Amino acid sequence: MEAKYSDPRKVFGAAVHEEASRNPNIVVLSADSGGSSGHGDFKNQYPDRYFEFGIMEQGVVGIASGLATTGLIPVFCAIAPFVTSRPFEMFRNDVGYMKQNVKIVGRNSGISYSDLGATHHSLEDFAITRMIPGVTVLAPQDPGEIKSSVRAMFEHCGPVYMRIGNDPIPELFPHSPFDIGRGRVIRNGEDVTLISTGTLTGSAIEASEILVGRGIRTLLVGMPTVNPIDRDLVVECAKRTGRVVTLEEHYVIGGLGTSVQEVLSEEFPVRVKKLGVPHAYATSGPYRELLSYYGLDAAGVAKSVEEFVGASG
Repeated sequence: MEAKYSDPRKVFGAAVHEEASRNPNIVVLSADSGGSSGHGDFKNQYPDRYFEFGIMEQGVVGIASGLATTGLIPVFCAIAPFVTSRPFEMFRNDVGYMKQNVKIVGRNSGISYSDLGATHHSLEDFAITRMIPGVTVLAPQDPGEIKSSVRAMFEHCGPVYMRIGNDPIPELFPHSPFDIGRGRVIRNGEDVTLISTGTLTGSAIEASEILVGRGIRTLLVGMPTVNPIDRDLVVECAKRTGRVVTLEEHYVIGGLGTSVQEVLSEEFPVRVKKLGVPHAYATSGPYRELLSYYGLDAAGVAKSVEEFVGASG
């Protein structure tokens, strides 16, 4: 059966709307971005809980922190670099340092705003948000996880950063629960561990199927919580296969791969290969072509994993 594809922004907006229908404390903040973030229906049904500020992301983050002190639960979604890089000081001080119950969501993350170039790419958001003490960092991998992770982030008391992509994504795990801080084993294998996060998990699943045909059995793990990472699962998988590959639509430094390396360097040192975007300003172009260019599509991932397994004996 052919997979069903959904727009992650619409899925996210609908999930927030559903949770808001049960919790009157949820409010939505917009920096001229509510419609593109899927909040049109929310705005129409709850106009007194929808706040439009125009293009002033730094101010919106500060205002969200202030609203949280009154018992409200603000959610602020906009283009990923504009809610992480641009207002980093406010995120760090007003939300993180003050431990406010604010939910910040970066859409069009990674290189999914591919044609707009480096100013609109978000390849450092995992790195900078996980460096803020107490901030939970989520990267749901499919529409089902977007829905369940929205509920989980509202149930969690404290600052959360979630990133979602732009292009339609397939259903991978329908009707599955979401536990913050827990990964999931998608496929069992003994030759190499492949740990993926966010929308690239679809590529990881396809790559693992390609690798079976090449005689490589991949232990495939989906890791939708980048911080706090599932340390026990990372170590368990490393012990089973002895080598680990990570996959993310992020720079190869600072994100999921670095988190995995940090865990394993302390608890079970093994060779780790990090797949992502090189630490340089990414080029622009059609999204799928960029994924192929950086070796982040299924064929590229399979090739990198095969070469890593061969090189590591």
